[in-house]
Amino acid sequence: MLEIAQDAARQWGLEGAEVELAARRENVVFRASTPGGDYALRLHRPGYRSDAELTSELEWMAVLAEGGLDVPAPLATRDGRFMASVAGHQVDVLTWVPGAALGRAGELQGVADRPGFCHALGAAMARMHDVSDAWVQPEGFTRPSWDRAGLLGEAPLWGRFWEHPHLDASERALLSRVRAAADDVLSRFEGEADYGLIHADLISENMLWDEGRIYLIDFDDGGFGFRDFELATFLLRFEDAPDYAELRAALCEGYAARRQVRAADLDLLLLLRALTYPGWIADRLGEPGAAERSERAVATALRSAWRWLDRMGG
Repeated sequence: MLEIAQDAARQWGLEGAEVELAARRENVVFRASTPGGDYALRLHRPGYRSDAELTSELEWMAVLAEGGLDVPAPLATRDGRFMASVAGHQVDVLTWVPGAALGRAGELQGVADRPGFCHALGAAMARMHDVSDAWVQPEGFTRPSWDRAGLLGEAPLWGRFWEHPHLDASERALLSRVRAAADDVLSRFEGEADYGLIHADLISENMLWDEGRIYLIDFDDGGFGFRDFELATFLLRFEDAPDYAELRAALCEGYAARRQVRAADLDLLLLLRALTYPGWIADRLGEPGAAERSERAVATALRSAWRWLDRMGG
C-alpha cells in the first residue's frame, strides 16, 4: 500500500513527499508531508463508490471549503482531476486539517463544554446545508440517497437490517414490525421534510477539534437525505449519556440558525439511524472487532425500536 501511495503522490505533483500511514478504516489514509504543507492521500475501499460518486463527493467538498466550512479541500492532479486510479485503487488527495480526534463515536475527548460544542456543531451543520442548497450541482453529479427507500426499502443503502444473521426470530419480528410502522410515518413526513445534501455520518470519529473549531471530515457516505438525519446521526451515540437532553437541546438550538427541529421528526430519524447499523455491520462480520460492533449495533437497534414504539403507543 505504501508503494501505491508514493506512486500516486506523483500524480498530484508531490514528488519527494514523506508518505506515512495515518489511518486504516473504511479507507486507507496516508499523510503526505511536503515543505509546502501536509496532505491526506486516500486509497478508497474497493467497490464502495463508483468513480462518478467519488468525483461528485470531491466537487461538493470543494464547494463547502470555498463556502467557508472547516472541511478538507480536494487537490487536483496535474491534469486537473480530483480522483485518479493507481494500481487498481481509487485515490484522491485532500488538504490536511488540524485538530485532535474526539475519540470513538459517542465520545467528545478534550471538550470541556459539551453543550457549547453541540451548539457550534449544530450551527456548522446549518451552514453546510445552506452552502449545499445554494450550489448548482454539475451535470453528472451523483451521490447515494438516504431517502425513504434508502432507509426502509427492500434494498436499503446499508443493507437489510431486519435480516442480520445474529437476530433471533422474535428480534427479526420486532425489527420487521418497526420497519413497517416507521415507513408508514415516514410516508407522511417525507413530503414536508427539509431534504438535500447531508454528510450523513457526523459521528465523533469524523470530526476534529482544534482550539474551538470543528473540522468535518470523511464524506464517504454523504448524499441526499433528510436534514434531521444529520442531527440524529450525531445524537444517537449520546442517548444514554447523563447530559443527553442538554446536548440535544444545544445541537437543535445551534441548528435553528437554519430552521427549528420538530421533536417527533428527530425521534423518528434517531430510530432510522439506529436501524441502519445492523445492516452495515452484517457485511463486515469477518473484520477485526466486528463481533463487538455487531452486538452493540443490534442492541441499539432493538432498544431504539422498543423505545419508539412505546412513544408511538404501539
